[in-house]
Amino acid sequence: QCLTGVLYVNYPIFFNSFLPFFFNRVVTKNYQHVLALVFAVTGINENQHFLPNISLGFHISESYFSARRYYHIALDFFSATHTLIPNYKCNNQSSLIAVIGGLGTDTSRHLAAILNTYKLPQFSYGDFAPMMRDQSHFVSLYQLVPNEIYQYKAIVQLLLHFRWKWICLMIFNDDGGELFLKNMLPILFENGICPAFIARISVLVFFEDYANAQIKWHKILLDVIKSEANVIFVHGETRTMLSLIIVLNSRHTDDDKLFGKVWIMAVQLDFAALVLHKDLNLEIFHGALAFTPHTHEIPEFQPFLQSLNPYLAKRDGFIQTFWEQAFGCSFLNTNIQENIDNSCTGEERLESLPGPFFEMSMTGHSYSIYNAAYALANSISIIDSSISAFKKTFARRGIENGILQPWQLHHILQNFSFNNTAGEIIQLNEHGEFTVGFDITNVITFPNKSFTRIKVGKMNPWTSQGTEFSISEGSIIWPSNFNQVIPLSLCNVICPPGCHKKKKEGKPFCCYDCVRCAEGKVSPQAACNTCQEDHYANKEQNQCIPKMFSFLSYEEPLGMGLAISSYFFFFVTVWVLWIFIKYRNTPIVKANNRSLTYTLLVFLLLCFLSSSLFIGQPQKLTCLFCQMAFGIIFSVAVSCVLAKNVTVIVAFLATQPGSGMRKWMGKKLASAIILFCFSIQAGICLIWLATTPPFPDFDMHSVAEEIVLECNDGSTAMFYCVLGYMGFLAFVSFLVAFFARKLPDSFNEAKFITFSMLAFCSVWISFIPTYLSTKGKYMVVVKIFSMLASTAGLLACIFFPKCYIILLRPELNKRDGIIKRKR
Repeated sequence: QCLTGVLYVNYPIFFNSFLPFFFNRVVTKNYQHVLALVFAVTGINENQHFLPNISLGFHISESYFSARRYYHIALDFFSATHTLIPNYKCNNQSSLIAVIGGLGTDTSRHLAAILNTYKLPQFSYGDFAPMMRDQSHFVSLYQLVPNEIYQYKAIVQLLLHFRWKWICLMIFNDDGGELFLKNMLPILFENGICPAFIARISVLVFFEDYANAQIKWHKILLDVIKSEANVIFVHGETRTMLSLIIVLNSRHTDDDKLFGKVWIMAVQLDFAALVLHKDLNLEIFHGALAFTPHTHEIPEFQPFLQSLNPYLAKRDGFIQTFWEQAFGCSFLNTNIQENIDNSCTGEERLESLPGPFFEMSMTGHSYSIYNAAYALANSISIIDSSISAFKKTFARRGIENGILQPWQLHHILQNFSFNNTAGEIIQLNEHGEFTVGFDITNVITFPNKSFTRIKVGKMNPWTSQGTEFSISEGSIIWPSNFNQVIPLSLCNVICPPGCHKKKKEGKPFCCYDCVRCAEGKVSPQAACNTCQEDHYANKEQNQCIPKMFSFLSYEEPLGMGLAISSYFFFFVTVWVLWIFIKYRNTPIVKANNRSLTYTLLVFLLLCFLSSSLFIGQPQKLTCLFCQMAFGIIFSVAVSCVLAKNVTVIVAFLATQPGSGMRKWMGKKLASAIILFCFSIQAGICLIWLATTPPFPDFDMHSVAEEIVLECNDGSTAMFYCVLGYMGFLAFVSFLVAFFARKLPDSFNEAKFITFSMLAFCSVWISFIPTYLSTKGKYMVVVKIFSMLASTAGLLACIFFPKCYIILLRPELNKRDGIIKRKR
């Protein structure tokens, strides 16, 4: 039967502080680490089927925060008992097989510098700094908790989950704290998180430091209270928490602000207290969130703790000291002089101790130690069970007389998995990392100076992507000041939708003003973006909505009203034409060139009909011809009016004695005028069609919420040429009619033509600014309305007076009536 020694370096059990009366004070909280190792080794040894030929033992050493002590302990492993002579060991019945420790980065690094030389497995259950991860020569070092770089990611994911972008940072003022800042700040900035301030908690070494430290601590508290940040992240070790306890005990400020903060604790921090801090009020930390090494409840552990008795424990050099300082009593056989009424009975119950002194539930660090012991036991079991089958192989590797060498465990421990007694599968990867991750716990404090932890989330970087981080918001108890509402921790409020962030001058990038996005842009989160052409921004400017297609249709009231008006005036014109045809032999019809009158009425009919071409969804043919039809038909109609005026003037001049204008009398003059005017407009339209003809198009910019289906003119210049020529003809007709209005003739149309051209020109002059200031389908409405109004003006001013005489005053439409009117 072989004895395999398991060494455990606890950090710290004893706390040697700057105050003389702190000496030899026990951090009672960490005694559970010792008990977890005892519990694991006892369970392994009591299982006869696990290691039938081997018993595990352990020896515990204390570092007292001293680097010299670390190296002394490491060298003592390889020396004879009570003699510090490395590599000289004799008369030892036990074999050192591994080291479990320690709790801090410095401990792990100092021990690894020596243990790695001997290839002795070292299980570090403390934090594992990023700088050590890249040092590949630490091949014998196994990580019981994830590398600190994973903790950085977990912190950022937690902050981003709750949208905490403005935080306070507290670090221990040592190399570890500065290393944390060096690695953490770039990650925070990359994720848009800013520190409101960074507080450094000083290391206390001598008593005279205390007075200076109080001034610094008071300033730190004032900074915390004044800060708008509601989240405080604390990084460090057990000493950091002990110093922070002193900071909070020394405060002389209003506590309300401190109670309104959410504390976030790093993995290595714990609520540990010395006897001197038994009156500490932990309520300030109520609702804190702490990253802790992963743990799992082991049902047998609490009964094991409850069965502890300082009088029955054998070879435990810590239990009596722990018992005295935890329960404030003394043993009669100690050197401490205490009142007999305050003697330790051994009947004291561990569960009655406040959380800062001792926890009954297995902590994450204790669970890591427990897993390390079982990892060693399982690897030893595998080798032990293989000795008979591979006896020759192991003999060549150095196993003589059944003695196992520590370096032979490495090929087992890498990529190794086993089931512990808690029913959980524990895995070590090829880098010697236990792939267990972190737990996120919620700290709930009680008035009796105790607290409990509630597991509310986890972070395991080795799980599948997307499931590394999880948290249950509903399970979290927040500080009482927040009334169970998730706290906000921002330099300023979150910008509402439709606004973007504008940096404040002289402030970190987390501080900004909220500025409304420009019209047409949206901001669902922080930056204003322009919507796609076929989308538009809603009123809140937080979403892009697809634009609806829009055109002037017959189904909508406006399109239907214009179509009805067009057909109404068409039938009115047909009625007027029927009257003139029916009464074609009467003097009033014959006096004004019947054929020219009929031509004008026909083109007025076409003017009313052509306006309906602009209603409905634009098509290739309608776009191609509606503009041309508009320009040519209206030009012919105005040319007919001009021909009427010229005919009247020529007829008057021809009656003058000796006038040579008689040869211009007749239909040829009117036809020539119409044909000449028509040919010019037709030429302009042909050039338009040959160069840049109109075509169906989508106007996505004129109207914000619509895609307007329209006929693109192709060339705006050609459109205004057509319109300008028509206006020129109208203006010439107006001038001719104006000068001819007083010619002596019973049926002189010049007066009526003057009014009709005045109305026609007024409509089209007002059309231009109205058309240019209108958008979307309403541009078509303006065009149709102008066409109907100008055509109706011609019809009303020229023909309605004649219809009045023909229908209502027929006596004036006779030769006798005309003579009588002249007399």
